[in-house]
Amino acid sequence: MVKRRTVLWGGAATAGALVIGWGALPPRQRLRTGAPLPTAGGQAALNGWLKIGADNTVTVMMAKAEMGQGTHTGLAAILAEELDADWAQVRLEMAPIDDIYNNLATVVDGLPFHPDNDGSMKAVAGWLTAKTMREVGVMMTGGSSSIKDLWRPMREAGASARAMLVRAAAAQWNVQATECSVQAGVVEHAAGQRARFGELAALAAQQPLPGKVALKEPAQFRLIGKPLTRIEARGKLDGSAVFGIDANPPGLLHAAVVMCPTRGGKVARMDGAAAEKLPGVKKVLAVDALNGGTGAVAVIADTPWHARKAVAAVTVEWDHGPAAALSNAAVYTQLAQALDQAKGFGYHQSGDAEVAMQGAARTLTADYRAPYLAHAALEPINCTVQFRDGAATVWTSTQVPDLARTAAAKVLGIAEDKVDVQQLLLGGGFGRRLEVDYVAQAAAIAREAGGAPVQTLWTREQDTQHDFYRPACMARFKAGFDGEGRLVAWENLSVGQAIVPQVLGRIFGLPGAGPDKTTSEGAFDQPYEWPNARIAHEIIALPLPVGFWRSVGHSHQAFFKESFMDEAAAAARQDPVAFRASLLQKHPRHLHVLKKAAELAGWGQPLAADASGAKRARGIALHQSFGSIVAQVAEVSVAADSKAIRVHRVVCVIDCGAAINPNLITQQMESAVVFGLTAALHGEITVDKGQVQQANFHDYPLLRMAECPRIEVHIVQSAEPPEGVGEPGVPPIAPAVANALFALNGQRLRSLPLRLA
Repeated sequence: MVKRRTVLWGGAATAGALVIGWGALPPRQRLRTGAPLPTAGGQAALNGWLKIGADNTVTVMMAKAEMGQGTHTGLAAILAEELDADWAQVRLEMAPIDDIYNNLATVVDGLPFHPDNDGSMKAVAGWLTAKTMREVGVMMTGGSSSIKDLWRPMREAGASARAMLVRAAAAQWNVQATECSVQAGVVEHAAGQRARFGELAALAAQQPLPGKVALKEPAQFRLIGKPLTRIEARGKLDGSAVFGIDANPPGLLHAAVVMCPTRGGKVARMDGAAAEKLPGVKKVLAVDALNGGTGAVAVIADTPWHARKAVAAVTVEWDHGPAAALSNAAVYTQLAQALDQAKGFGYHQSGDAEVAMQGAARTLTADYRAPYLAHAALEPINCTVQFRDGAATVWTSTQVPDLARTAAAKVLGIAEDKVDVQQLLLGGGFGRRLEVDYVAQAAAIAREAGGAPVQTLWTREQDTQHDFYRPACMARFKAGFDGEGRLVAWENLSVGQAIVPQVLGRIFGLPGAGPDKTTSEGAFDQPYEWPNARIAHEIIALPLPVGFWRSVGHSHQAFFKESFMDEAAAAARQDPVAFRASLLQKHPRHLHVLKKAAELAGWGQPLAADASGAKRARGIALHQSFGSIVAQVAEVSVAADSKAIRVHRVVCVIDCGAAINPNLITQQMESAVVFGLTAALHGEITVDKGQVQQANFHDYPLLRMAECPRIEVHIVQSAEPPEGVGEPGVPPIAPAVANALFALNGQRLRSLPLRLA
């Protein structure tokens, strides 16, 4: 089967004039799917985003994964708002794989431009990237982009369907459409006729798709901006919600694996004779390292227990591969050498930082470091596959259903349209489910099951030790001040692995080229008005695979940048809030968020000691990521005996544009603070001889309930389009805590996790 993306690019190579003409047009519509939506039970599909049933239910086709972030509720509310549906009648169904559901926003936002750049090059690059992704992109949930990506399509889908329902009613009543109104799932005419959506759906589906529709003004919103209950809440409470690990098709078998302890290694030789004799065992096999994963031996058996027992009986000799020589010391030695020698790719430059630094009355220099981190989602890696009669069904938790389909099809040697991906809820993702190694592995195992469905389930230890890790990174800062203490120069060089080239290689088989924004995001793309600045990153090659981790480069660059900003404020003998404010005079939204957080936290007011008599102090951090602006103030104390760091209170202010559902935003900020504190206080993956040393929550701990601070969230009211929410709350918390520790005892911690001697 020849893919359309092949035809598109092949044609582009021979028809430059057509490409230029195509580039001048807006991205193609995102309302109609390539194939009609499947319908059942009196349903009618009005476009690619919704179906209306004869029973008056409105089924929203959901193209994004739900992993706790509330995306399903937010997106359904956006469509229902413009449709004027009765919220009680709204249902969800996972969308089929189709190009109209491709994620445009994440890739456009991944272009390496500064947010303040309003030049034509950025506009053209964004325009062409959006058009390209519409045709050859990926269905993806990531980059805090779900609401942003579908804000317009969901509204247009709802408004278009509303117009079609009105036309159907007008035709049925022989009246003018302009004389009809819609409210809560009912179309009404001034003369008194009324019809529910379900009564009009079949006729409405025959109406042409409107060319252009008027969207509501914010003052007209009934659902957007309201704290609607999560649409999947009931299923999670009563146990009917189905996560990937819950897949249970008839005749299900279970697979357990043992993977090479060295990340990326493979099986050299194996002997499964002893395992084959054990009860319940169906098959013992070796599995290749697929899509950047690690080679393994697997056992298919009747139950998880039988599979786990048998796989431990397999004798295996491993080929440990190039990562076998890797250790933590070697990683940081290589990063430190690069920091001393490299100049890096410049992501942002203003003025002449080198000249300004030479003329500075005083300079300040500091180095920072962050470790590898694992994702540690509570639902361990799993995937269920059935391969029978030349076709496959995949039940899985994934952030990239079309890439999961491609991976399974390639392993099974069948066309992609022979693979049916059943998308289930995710028990956490954080970027780990953007990978498809586990899908490919599960497909390779199920291929040997004689047509039965097989669930492959990893242990927690395997999940931790065979991850795609948040990169380790080091950074060097230098600030220059004039004789009055004003900042005149800012230099920042960071070094570490690049994620995007690795992902392109292991998933698409493509070589990575050019700058990777994720390496320097959080460093170069910030609002501070540095008079002279150079911010750069040097990509370092290391054998441990890296991947997207919640807030990606922002997760460590914010710690570096906001901690050094505090150091600069101290060197200038200025209050940390006032120092930041002096560099935000042309950025009123950022300035407001900063000052609001300080005000709500009682910045400058004395803090009482805690119950044990330990003194407290506050620290602040401001950071922009995924389009949203977040400031956090942390109140911190240190135990006199254990030197344990205790965070008592976090005040979090966010400006994310239009707040679709304030409850969900608050939940995500609370979640982000807990997630970020876990990394700030505990998170560290270490490697010895290519093997990850952490295994389970005893040595890779999550924040415990007793450690969790009081979290107060304030959402700035805004009429701007919505921006990201799932990740922006993570980056500021580590520097806010580190800055509070400096205010408390004068000790500057420049490495994560934060540990006092």
